[in-house]
Amino acid sequence: MNDLQSPRGRRSADKRERIVECAMRHFAEDGYQGAKVEDVANDLGIAKGSIFQHFGSKAGLFLEAYKRAVTSLPAWLDAPKDVLDEGFFATLMYWLDRTEHLIHEDWIPYRVALIGNYGTDLGLKRDINRFLVSEDPYGTLEFVEYGIERGEVRDDIDLEMIVSMVDWLAGSLQDALVTEELDPGLFHRWQKQPERQKARVEQFAEVLQSAIGKRSAKT
Repeated sequence: MNDLQSPRGRRSADKRERIVECAMRHFAEDGYQGAKVEDVANDLGIAKGSIFQHFGSKAGLFLEAYKRAVTSLPAWLDAPKDVLDEGFFATLMYWLDRTEHLIHEDWIPYRVALIGNYGTDLGLKRDINRFLVSEDPYGTLEFVEYGIERGEVRDDIDLEMIVSMVDWLAGSLQDALVTEELDPGLFHRWQKQPERQKARVEQFAEVLQSAIGKRSAKT
């Protein structure tokens, strides 16, 4: 019997789960700097030292909360089948169009993801980037390979470069759509003009397609 299968191991795993779940709420509401480990401990009725025993530090606790957050959010290929059948760029547009709905439906994980991407120090950001590269929680590599297999995405440039472009550019655009402090001008001056905002999203997809889209053979 391994440790996780033993009663003690299950209790420990359950405790970790409860700590991470509670910490996610505190980080989402108060930010990385504002959230306090002692508040998480008080909410759970446990000693603060118990949290450090499980996660080592506040940074270690946030990293686990971040991992939980991003793995709970939908991956690219989680789009409905009828959308996937339309292809790579149709799927990209589907998720861009749903950005504001996603943050309302999954406010806590999305907020924790935003804080991890923009509101942590360099040491923690390095650990986050290492996790994103090794685990690919949004399935971007598989999504790009899907686009290549359909003949929509270029196969003449480095695959990892395209994956990084989709991750960085699409992710940053989605964050800008819903987070005014990240981008007060490009989208938020048109908050009451949804047609202008939608046009910008469509223009972004067009520009990205011009960069990574498969070129038609010359006749």
